Amino acid sequence: MRFLLFVLLALATAPALLAQTTPTKEPIKVTDMLKVKSVGDIHLSKDGRLACFTLTTIEPDSASKASKWEYKYLTQLWLVPTDGSTPPRQLTTAKEGASQPAWNPDSHEIAFVRTVDTKPQVFLLGLDGGEPTQLTHFRYGATAPKWSPNGKDLLFSAHIGIKDLIKDSLLNPSHALPAWTDEKPGVTGDANLRPMTAKADPDGSLDQIRAYLDNNITDKKAKVVNKLNFQDEMEVNPEMSFTHWFTLALQPGSTPVAVTHGFYNYNSADYSPDGQFLYLVAHLDSTESPDRALESEIYMAKKDGSRLTMLIGEKDKVFTSPRPSPDGTKIAYQVSPTSFVTVPQLAFLQVTGQYDGIRTTPLPFDRAAAGFTWSDDGHYIYFIAQSNGGAPIYRISIETKKVDQL
Repeated sequence: MRFLLFVLLALATAPALLAQTTPTKEPIKVTDMLKVKSVGDIHLSKDGRLACFTLTTIEPDSASKASKWEYKYLTQLWLVPTDGSTPPRQLTTAKEGASQPAWNPDSHEIAFVRTVDTKPQVFLLGLDGGEPTQLTHFRYGATAPKWSPNGKDLLFSAHIGIKDLIKDSLLNPSHALPAWTDEKPGVTGDANLRPMTAKADPDGSLDQIRAYLDNNITDKKAKVVNKLNFQDEMEVNPEMSFTHWFTLALQPGSTPVAVTHGFYNYNSADYSPDGQFLYLVAHLDSTESPDRALESEIYMAKKDGSRLTMLIGEKDKVFTSPRPSPDGTKIAYQVSPTSFVTVPQLAFLQVTGQYDGIRTTPLPFDRAAAGFTWSDDGHYIYFIAQSNGGAPIYRISIETKKVDQL
C-alpha cells in the first residue's frame, strides 16, 4: 500500500509545517503570503521506513540590492519516518537548495538535483552523515534522476539547445540537421540552423549583417522568437531545446552515455522493474517540428536505448504516464485527445511479449486520475482524483473494472 502512505504522509506532514503558530483575529496581510510553505514531491524508501519530501519556502533574496522587498523561492529536502516516531528533519541547507529526490534501492542514499554554475546537476547524499557529493558535471546539466533497480546506474535527463545538438560530435557525429524546416521568416531552407561562417559586419553583406545581429542573441541582448511555444512560467523563452536521457554507471571515471537521440523531446523515461528495459514518452516524427507536435506515444527500448519500439500511439492522441506493474507484464497509462480541454482516460496494456502481443484495456472513470500506482500483486491500480473540493483515494480492479473510493 505504498501509495496510501504517500498520501497519508502528505496529509500528516503538511499541517504541522504550514500552520500559523498563534491564532489571530487580524486581517490577512500581503506579507502573510510569504509565510506559506509548500510540501511536495514525496518519495518513500523501498523498505517503506522513511519518506523524503521537498519543502518550498519564500526567503529574502540577499543577492538583490534593488529592494528589501525582494524574495525568492527556496526548496530543500526533508526526511521523516513513516511511523511518525520522530518529527521531520531537514536534510539540505545550502543556499542553492535541493529538489527532485530519488531513493537508492538500498534505502541508504538519495540522489537529488542542485544548481551549480547555472546548470542543474545530480548530487548524492548518504543517510549515515556527511555532506552531499556532486555526481554529475554534465555540460548540459542533469535533472530527474532515476536509479536502476540494482542501484548500479543512474538515469537522468538533460535539455540541449538545437544549435548545441547540431554541433555536438558525440550526440550528433555527422552534424546532421533536422528534416523539418526552421520556418524562420526571410530565411530559406535550413540556413538558419547551419553554423554561422560569415564574419560579423553591420555594414557588410546580408550574411555578415545576420552574423552581426546573431551576436546580440548570443550575448542575451535580444530575443528572437521563432516558435509557437515560447512562454515559460516567468519569462519568454525563444530557444528551442530537446530533452534527452542519459545513463551513468556509478563507478569512478564513468561518463554519461546517451540512450535517446535525434531532434525529439523524450518527455519521460524510467526503468522496467527488472532494469533491462526503458519506458519512454515521445513523439518521433522526423518530418514534424517538435514545436508543432501535439501527439505523444509510449515506447519501449533496451536499457542502452537500442531496439526502440512503439508500444502504443495514435494520431491526434496523447499517451502519457506509463507505470509498469511490479511483474512488468502490464503498463498503466493515460490517454487523451490533443484538444487542450479534455479529461485523460486511465487505461492499461498487457504485454505478453517484450515487443509484441500488446492488448489495451480502458478503465471506466469519469475524472482525471493522478499519482496512480499498482498494488503489489498487480490486481489493482490506486490513484487520487478531484471530487467535491477534495482528492479522495480510489482503487480500481483491472479484472472486474470496479472502482472503489477508499
